[in-house]
Amino acid sequence: MIIDVIGDIHGYADKLIGLLKQLGYVHNGQHFVPPVGHRALFIGDLIDRGSQQVTTLELVFAMLDADVADAVMGNHEYNALAFATPDPDATSQYLRSHNEAHTRQHEAFLTEVPFGSETHQYWLQRLYEIPLWLETDYACFVHACWDVDSMAILQPLLTDNNCLTVHGLISTSKEDTVAFDALERVLKGVETPLPNGLVMVDKEGTKRTRVRVCWWLDALNTRSIHEVARAPLSALAQIPKDALAENIDFALKTHKPVFVGHYWLTGTPEPLSSQVACIDYSAAVDSGYLTCYQLDTEQPLPLKASNFIQYCHDQDSHILGSL
Repeated sequence: MIIDVIGDIHGYADKLIGLLKQLGYVHNGQHFVPPVGHRALFIGDLIDRGSQQVTTLELVFAMLDADVADAVMGNHEYNALAFATPDPDATSQYLRSHNEAHTRQHEAFLTEVPFGSETHQYWLQRLYEIPLWLETDYACFVHACWDVDSMAILQPLLTDNNCLTVHGLISTSKEDTVAFDALERVLKGVETPLPNGLVMVDKEGTKRTRVRVCWWLDALNTRSIHEVARAPLSALAQIPKDALAENIDFALKTHKPVFVGHYWLTGTPEPLSSQVACIDYSAAVDSGYLTCYQLDTEQPLPLKASNFIQYCHDQDSHILGSL
């Protein structure tokens, strides 16, 4: 079987339709039907940013309901649940604060799905149905990082098929807790303190004492911060080039290929390592590419650059009417 692993959509339904058609999927009036021997898998971040939020959800969940696709949760789906859930420990507050930055990030979704409406409640319940990760005999699928130690911490807070519970959402929303840190790793990636008290200032003026790292690289603790950091060049310019990464507590504990989204890559797609492939090539900007990796379950390794397929269309407005 071929698993068509599809990257972060972010409400760009036209790009999703274009990619599915390019892959040979056909709409039967209810959902997209894959070519014989194919199945789709969505790597998370279905929502936020684009102008076709509900249509994207309808397309994806129609395929999930028809059992022709699978999905894992992205940090944006998690954030939507936390944004809408009152904090039981703080009166009139939510698990994800409604500050300006969080509200702006979620604006495209709430424009189509008004906060507190029946439609809002419906889609929140559907988001709970998406597992945080999937593991099969041939591969591992997660939005940002395959960290089995963090997954073991999260497991008691989840359903049998790794879906969030309300209790799990509340527990993982509390900062400075083991559960919060575990959820952050799985949905956002590995972060490590900058060495020797170093500080970076990001584009919004916020001082950062930690940096996300390319966890898929070998020998993380022997490389420089510049080699391992997932940070803008403007931020890295503030760090001495000889500053070494230290105390990165992570090891990839699987021999299977791992598929992630989340990282807003650009350029020609290729595997991140011999074992890890990212499917997010910045579809959430108009010129970005919605990307797929076609995984052969009979021969999952080696990962191949030739297995990536991309779709980008500068004027997609006609596509929705062509189902």
